[in-house]
Amino acid sequence: MTSKHLSALREPGRRIATAGLGAVAVLGILAAPAQASSWSSHLSGAAPGFESRRWADDGGPTNINFTGCSDDYSNRGVGVTLRKDTFGPDPSYTQAYFTNCFGGGTSSGNWDGHGSGDYYFAVNYGLSGVHVWVNSLSVNY
Repeated sequence: MTSKHLSALREPGRRIATAGLGAVAVLGILAAPAQASSWSSHLSGAAPGFESRRWADDGGPTNINFTGCSDDYSNRGVGVTLRKDTFGPDPSYTQAYFTNCFGGGTSSGNWDGHGSGDYYFAVNYGLSGVHVWVNSLSVNY
């Protein structure tokens, strides 16, 4: 008699476990994979220190691309600095100096993850007098 009760208790338990594992499998299939985000724009006469729009980043790497660059003094280079928007002075990360975009190519800057938060880039941060035009830019984060 004992074995009948034990086997009877085991069967519903097996059904519940099977249904639970099936639900977990279905949820795993339906869950959206983590995806990177991006935005694109252009610059027209951006003065030194120009700040891009802000974007909310979950802390992964950031890639910024400029294509079709020109400036008003034929310097043929533009500094791009990734910055984090904080209360108080905003920290700056390594400045990339873009030159390929002045010859018809694309210049790219890559920054490793710096934690989650709101980020932006500044153009020619700390310089004066040079305005920059960029036909196409993209930010991938």
